[in-house]
Amino acid sequence: MVASNTVWDNVKSFFEEIGDIAYFTGRFFREVFKPPFEFRELLRQCYNMGNRSMLLVGVTGFILGLVFTLQSRPTLMQFGAESWMPSMVSISIVREIGPVIIALICAGRIGSGIGAELGSMRVTEQIDAMEVSGTNPFKFLVVTRIVAATLMLPLLILLGDAIALLGSALVENIKGEVSFLLYFNQVFDSLKFSDLIPATIKSFFFGFAIGLVGCYKGYYCSKGTVGVGEASNAAVVYTSMLLFVIDFIAVFVTDIFFGI
Repeated sequence: MVASNTVWDNVKSFFEEIGDIAYFTGRFFREVFKPPFEFRELLRQCYNMGNRSMLLVGVTGFILGLVFTLQSRPTLMQFGAESWMPSMVSISIVREIGPVIIALICAGRIGSGIGAELGSMRVTEQIDAMEVSGTNPFKFLVVTRIVAATLMLPLLILLGDAIALLGSALVENIKGEVSFLLYFNQVFDSLKFSDLIPATIKSFFFGFAIGLVGCYKGYYCSKGTVGVGEASNAAVVYTSMLLFVIDFIAVFVTDIFFGI
């Protein structure tokens, strides 16, 4: 009896939280088009999320290209298909591996940062002070961060994909003595708009999910300083799960409309 009550409480809590996130999302869309617009804060958040994540994304993308090519090359050599390496690597990275891996990295870097920052402001009553002073903390703190994450993540994914292809070309240049010009000629010959467009579109949804969950967990943080750590951790876990759900939906829709 106790176990069944516990399961029911967990299910009830799960759907209550989904409802809260849906309400939080609706509030965001109501506020985002309503003046005044916090352009200065938006630019500051774009800098924090974009410029300060470039090194992490660049290193991740470069290692991704190196490892993926090194692991795939022996298998292709067994079938005498080394010439397919640029096409295979570029399509795999641009369509799926690059966006998902970099989004997960950014979920840890950006999502946890947003959750910890807003959580700290909540437990130290800075958000309450903003409400008392007559300002709109949701507009200033939440809307700007979600929009910045939505705008910056596609750019970070494009950067990571480019550096990953550069790492792959470096391996092919050393192992297979393939020139960089020949490698990237084959890459651009194999890539199509049907590869780039769906990957770019879903990267906007990845950024929106990272900003939304991080802001939600931080904005409604409780339990004092302990809650800040819990909010930061929950933001990463929830966002990572949501990214896989979004990716599955994106692949399903892409298969319907693009046939890939």
